[in-house]
Amino acid sequence: MKKPSLRLSERAKQTAEQPISYLMHAAVANPTMISLAAGLVDEESLPAEATRQSIEELLSDPAAARRALQYGTTQGDKRLRELAVEHLTQLEGRSAADMHLDPHHVVVTTGSQQMLQLVSDVLLDQGDIVLVGAPDYFVFLGTLSALGARVIGVPMDEQGIVPEALVETFSQLDHAGQLARVKLLYCASYFQNPTGVTLAAERRPVILDIVQKWSREGRILVLEDAAYRELNYTAARPPSLRSFDRSGESVILTQTFSKPFSPGLKTGYTVLPTELLEPVLHQKGNHDFGSANFIQHLLAALMTSGRYAEHVERMREIYRVKLAATLDALETEFHRRSIAAQWTRPDGGLYVWLALAPDVDTTRGGELFRRCLDRGVLYVPGEYCFPPEFGASAAGPLGGPRHTMRLSFGVPSTDRIRQGIARLAEAVAETV
Repeated sequence: MKKPSLRLSERAKQTAEQPISYLMHAAVANPTMISLAAGLVDEESLPAEATRQSIEELLSDPAAARRALQYGTTQGDKRLRELAVEHLTQLEGRSAADMHLDPHHVVVTTGSQQMLQLVSDVLLDQGDIVLVGAPDYFVFLGTLSALGARVIGVPMDEQGIVPEALVETFSQLDHAGQLARVKLLYCASYFQNPTGVTLAAERRPVILDIVQKWSREGRILVLEDAAYRELNYTAARPPSLRSFDRSGESVILTQTFSKPFSPGLKTGYTVLPTELLEPVLHQKGNHDFGSANFIQHLLAALMTSGRYAEHVERMREIYRVKLAATLDALETEFHRRSIAAQWTRPDGGLYVWLALAPDVDTTRGGELFRRCLDRGVLYVPGEYCFPPEFGASAAGPLGGPRHTMRLSFGVPSTDRIRQGIARLAEAVAETV
């Protein structure tokens, strides 16, 4: 008897493999591979001892241990939400009252990625429009594609989304009768994945003002992804976009404990506008009716003890050195071979964006990618970081899909970073 065919949903058919799955497989398949691709964190510095101490203290109190080992709430542990608010006020240098910020508007999720999915599920119908940077975070681009959203890239330069380009994008959509379909502007405001670019402080109120002015046929929300905010390696501390939202009803601010502390704990937290809180909690209730309660209690203990803050400061020092090694290696290896290239010079995060000459093909199917695999070095092709409507041959201030790449310095040692960039430069020199 013939086996009946499996009937997948339309959403499943629209969901493609995330590029990172292939890139991680390629790295694992070759133990000598130097991966400048996966945005993982430094393996040696993961906070094993700090976590062990806090777990022991948590479990040594029977009542506290039982609370942590029980189910929690869909919204998240109240104490952790209170601590998140305190933490945000310290980062902003402003009071919670001044920012219309309170624990009631905070939701704890299984990493900030879950909130990106939840917000998208709640707001977007097939064909709705999301504005993103060009380039931008390719995992979220995949999420939006699976939902059937129309994703439009707004050009970025080394100061982030270009305000004039955002106005032009809104104007074009309005002229085409599509303004009512715009639901979100997604903005990774600190050390953006993939470019490492931070939205300039002076542009932040301007960007928010533009979005609010164009919210003529329905409120357009700004989804501010601040996952890398705490991995800053200079004294500059620009305020969030959320800090300029006087009503607290235009900006969704999401942050995470994964990048600055430990991805294994996979916990994020988000400040939501009032009207979005209940729909998001309803959706999250369908997902998991609450992220892991024990992890939330553990994070509260880590924050209360000061171990969280101590580890974040340690990570800043480690990554500051790695970033310097990356930039120095690019300068040395590319200039020594007289290779035409430009790259970003971030003040934090885990990424550097590299743009080669327009005729150098960096795509996964190109000669350069193959040569790099042969030499044992891996990068993220820039093609993954641009929405389809941007156009394969288009280019903005940071380059275009076919001649750019993302480099991550989170995992390799400084020696391996230098070796990897030397291999990359050799492959480029052979290709041009």
